[in-house]
Amino acid sequence: MYRRFIRPLLFALPIERAHRLVALVLRGIGMIPGGRWCLDKCFAVRHPALEREVFGRRFANPIGLAAGFDPNGEVCREWGAAGFGFIEVGTVTPRPQPGNPRPRIFRLPKDRAIISRIGMANRGLEKTIQYLRRPHEGLIVGCNIGRNAATPAEEAPADYLKLFRNLYQYADYFSVNLCCDNACDENFTHSREYVLRILEPLFDFRRGQNQYRPVMLKISPDLTDEEVDTITDILIDTPLDGIVATNGTHRREGLHTSRTSIEKIGSGRLTGPTLTARTIEIVRRIHARSGGTYPIIAVGGLMSVDDARALFAAGADLVQLYTGFVYEGPRLVRDICRALIADAQPPQPVEGKEQEEPALQETDDSAECPKVDE
Repeated sequence: MYRRFIRPLLFALPIERAHRLVALVLRGIGMIPGGRWCLDKCFAVRHPALEREVFGRRFANPIGLAAGFDPNGEVCREWGAAGFGFIEVGTVTPRPQPGNPRPRIFRLPKDRAIISRIGMANRGLEKTIQYLRRPHEGLIVGCNIGRNAATPAEEAPADYLKLFRNLYQYADYFSVNLCCDNACDENFTHSREYVLRILEPLFDFRRGQNQYRPVMLKISPDLTDEEVDTITDILIDTPLDGIVATNGTHRREGLHTSRTSIEKIGSGRLTGPTLTARTIEIVRRIHARSGGTYPIIAVGGLMSVDDARALFAAGADLVQLYTGFVYEGPRLVRDICRALIADAQPPQPVEGKEQEEPALQETDDSAECPKVDE
């Protein structure tokens, strides 16, 4: 259903307009009595084998929606009903931020990829609090936080602390975003000195609270191996709880889209299959260096069930979807969940002929509930 009908309709629209349309539809469904229950029945896969306990939180399944899909938490409950085990809202900044001029998000259908330079557009802290105040029992909601583009780098710690303090009671965990998609110097923002200046005020505030909120650090895939090791050492040496690896890349290698088209699009972060291998490498490196004792959320280049399996095998505890979800729709979440259930089941003895009834049946998309998603 999604590939045949919904995706062509959405892809006929500019990507931001299509995204907003999906959000409006989901919001409308959420306002109907029983709407989220219907979404859950149509899309969600529930099974004990999918449950995960990570940094003290119980996840219904390990498949999350990455930051950027729901910048302010407007429809996070509806995304949860659509089958995700957790939602990461944001990136949230203290003040509303319009982002870069449009057009600023581009599809690359030949590569099943996206280039984005949205500039962390969001409606700001106060609006996010308004949305996250609504109850979301049973759904883990993380908050991805960043500084305003107009905030000088030396004043960035104040922006992060303001967000952390004011959102503390509403989020289940925090992801500190160091990867602005404007022209920032990642060698500086990922340096040990800068990272500690951002994190230490957050740790100091958390020590005085009755409730514990895990703090993750979201990093760029364009870091060198040595820089990844530096970040991992910070993870080991401080009260940091884990790493979100990774964001989009500025690199353009391995694309089938013409160089002329890429040059016409210009700057931005690329997400899609060309990022998969690097994400797996970084996850494996962090897992090995940290002794596999710290949570890792893998995001970037997850386009299939096999990609999810590879990321879990590399050491990821949880994974997030973004570009894969745009191109594959809700079927991808369902297929990953079913594969994880099948992987967790002991092999069944085969007697005589092959069994005609597999443990998990694939269903025809046309027989399912209509898919509402990008």
